[in-house]
Amino acid sequence: MSTDLAYQTTRQLAAEIKSGRISSRELVQTQLKRIDDLDTETNLVVTRDDERVLRDADAADKKRANGDVLGPLHGVGITIKDSFMTEGMRTTSGAPELSKFVPESDALPVARYKEAGAVILGKTNLPLYAGDAQSYNEVFGTSSNPWDTSRTPGGSSGGSAGALASGFTPLELGSDIGGSIRGPATHCGVTGHKPSYGLVPALGQIPGPPGTLSQADIAVAGPMGRTVDDLEIGLGILAGPDPWNAKAYRLDLKPPRCLKTSEYRVAVWLDEESCPIEKDVRRLILSAAEALQGAGARVNLEARPDFTFTEAVSVFDRLLGAAMCGGFSRQQIEDLAAKGVAGDSASARTLAAQHASQRHRAWLSSNEKRLQLRAKWESFFENWDVVLMPAMPTAAIPHDHSHPMVERRILVDGVERPYIDQLKWAGLVGVAFLPATVVPLGTNENGLPIGVQVVGPFLEDLTTLDVARRIESNFGGFKRPPKFS
Repeated sequence: MSTDLAYQTTRQLAAEIKSGRISSRELVQTQLKRIDDLDTETNLVVTRDDERVLRDADAADKKRANGDVLGPLHGVGITIKDSFMTEGMRTTSGAPELSKFVPESDALPVARYKEAGAVILGKTNLPLYAGDAQSYNEVFGTSSNPWDTSRTPGGSSGGSAGALASGFTPLELGSDIGGSIRGPATHCGVTGHKPSYGLVPALGQIPGPPGTLSQADIAVAGPMGRTVDDLEIGLGILAGPDPWNAKAYRLDLKPPRCLKTSEYRVAVWLDEESCPIEKDVRRLILSAAEALQGAGARVNLEARPDFTFTEAVSVFDRLLGAAMCGGFSRQQIEDLAAKGVAGDSASARTLAAQHASQRHRAWLSSNEKRLQLRAKWESFFENWDVVLMPAMPTAAIPHDHSHPMVERRILVDGVERPYIDQLKWAGLVGVAFLPATVVPLGTNENGLPIGVQVVGPFLEDLTTLDVARRIESNFGGFKRPPKFS
């Protein structure tokens, strides 16, 4: 597959197929060959069914030849995160007990990509049940970052982000509860959009168990790509009411708040003692703010909503703990409750056990605190249009699969910090259901990519995408990893 074709955008590839300059079969054959040739060290695409892929591509070519109406993804091969059920294609969520599970139906977001004409090339790797900031599991092993294979592509949508950076797919489907779209996007130098909660139905994602109809608190499904345009195409396909509400509800997203960069009011949130960031992360985000300011935007480094960082992260931690144990048995919950009582109250492991086993009345209290945070964000966004902040405190970290996870450490400019710091900047906004778009800014002194998280008001996703596009135009957007150029 030519490098130029491998790195064309979703829109460009769809146009090539629609015009007849390339067939869907030719595209997916070359995509599959590129994965064969280049995914040896990175281990990003972990399940394939090439015969079926080619049949689907042939069917797409037949529709075009017959003059049928073509969707925006018609005939384009894409990959899907392995937490989303895909009809007729193995879906494991990294769990040994699901290593041979082949769903009989698609997750709703997968179905929407297919209805738009996409051909599913295969599934991309993730951690066990999407529960880590790295992507490895007993079923498929470890995925590595295409920029540096000694480092993680992030998690849980690490295979997704790595496949985009490697030129294996132009578009992906990720999920995010604690930065699982945003972290991998910044670590691999691609784009990702965490939609406002509820905007994209995630029915059919594992966890919970296959067949679960409830959708986890905080968690969202969303598009990942290499450009903001990819994200806008993906969101346009994925967004809309779920089947419960589709009888009456219709999607009507507000347009971007501003027509010109000079009209935007941009807050910048960088410095928090409880979660410091690397100097290169700070430098690059400041440069993005300066670029917007240079184009006339009003920029403020001190503006904050009326609550503290630690207050919001504390609410996030409690609600995340409850959301992550939705599939646990009663005995597992009781065991965690016992650990929460007996353990050291200052221990991260004890706090995690307490949050996972909290009673419903405690959850209701945390939910009320979350609603208070949301109200304060709403007030804040009366005066500011977006906030720029880190998606992660560092660039991609070296592989570290030690147990227990909560006792791992990361280095921030040479200083040890808790591993769970990687959730904090993501949780700050995720707990309030806000949209956030990640766009690459450049690389640190070690040549590793770093992105910025553009956060906006609830259900004003098109505003964060618009500001991200303006940042992208200033910084040149996606760059190819050296080994894949």
